[in-house]
Amino acid sequence: MRTITGLEELKAAEGEEVGTSEWHEVTQAAIDAFADVTGDHQWIHVDPVRAKETPFGGTIAHGYYTLSLAPSLSDEVLQLEGFAFGINYGLDRVRFPAPLPVGAKVRMRAKVVSVEEISGGVQLKLELTFEGSNGDKPVCVAESLARLYKG
Repeated sequence: MRTITGLEELKAAEGEEVGTSEWHEVTQAAIDAFADVTGDHQWIHVDPVRAKETPFGGTIAHGYYTLSLAPSLSDEVLQLEGFAFGINYGLDRVRFPAPLPVGAKVRMRAKVVSVEEISGGVQLKLELTFEGSNGDKPVCVAESLARLYKG
């Protein structure tokens, strides 16, 4: 895990990949629980028998399930110190270029895209690239926006 302390270190990291998380196993139980929480019970995610007949050969994770791993995987990659607090501000350009089969593993790479000053702090844009253990293409690429405020 990389620790970045304060605004100057954060600005110096602009353009750098700051780390990669550990691999996280995608289980059917986790996908089913996500379906229950979100109400998205589309069969391609929750019906292993029916999903076997698709080109994927089984169930696949919801794209938003993959994206929802960002906070926990980010905690494995990057720690920011020297700010009073931070908040999620949103996302730019979210894409799901490849499926993530249940039973595969996923990890996340983070890159500091930009650090822009705002009133009372900075806006941080991270490029998050989720890689599946099952293929060459990323399973999700998103730009995450956070606002970090000075103490």
